[in-house]
Amino acid sequence: MTQSNNIKIVTADPSAIGLFGLAIVTLVASSVKLGWTEGLGLVIPWAIFLGGIAQFYASILDSKHNNVFGTTAFGAYGLFWMGVATSWFVQAGVFGKVLQNSADTHQLGIVYIGYLGFSIFMTIGALETNKVLFAIFFLIDLLFIGLGFSTLGIMEYNMHLLAAYSELAIGLLSLYGAGANVLNKHFGFDFLPIGKPFGVIKPHEKKAISVLSTEN
Repeated sequence: MTQSNNIKIVTADPSAIGLFGLAIVTLVASSVKLGWTEGLGLVIPWAIFLGGIAQFYASILDSKHNNVFGTTAFGAYGLFWMGVATSWFVQAGVFGKVLQNSADTHQLGIVYIGYLGFSIFMTIGALETNKVLFAIFFLIDLLFIGLGFSTLGIMEYNMHLLAAYSELAIGLLSLYGAGANVLNKHFGFDFLPIGKPFGVIKPHEKKAISVLSTEN
């Protein structure tokens, strides 16, 4: 006689580690944009491991929760930071002079504009998550507006400042969000408020359609 046992594997909510990864990379990257620090040598490791791997890891865990929103958001932004770090490698000549000399920064501007479009969709979705997450996505929109326009040479100075300050705000708010996610779940109640969903987007009720048949 064969006995089978069912084992339930519970996966923890990865929001905290994902937001922490976003917080650290945006804090250190904004410090360069604001002129508080110099160079990208010690930004790149945090872009890869915190901005990239930590968020992508959170994406994988969120997929096990069947959370399409979290999976897509953490996955897209995790891969974004991996791509940015690789672009910095190319610009620094790590992969050789040929790639370095052929690097056109306007291509990065196109990427930023593409991510802006994606982030706007995610911001709409964040309306029904919590207010802290919505604010983070709204700031991400501002970041990509600043990055995209400044990289394409449009109002370069003002857009650079917009990117710098919005990125700093993303870092601080994401750090708060990470802490709130950990402590709220650890204590079992809202120790740190994150705000309820706005409740402005509601599903439309499907109206019953009556079909009248006429017999001849």
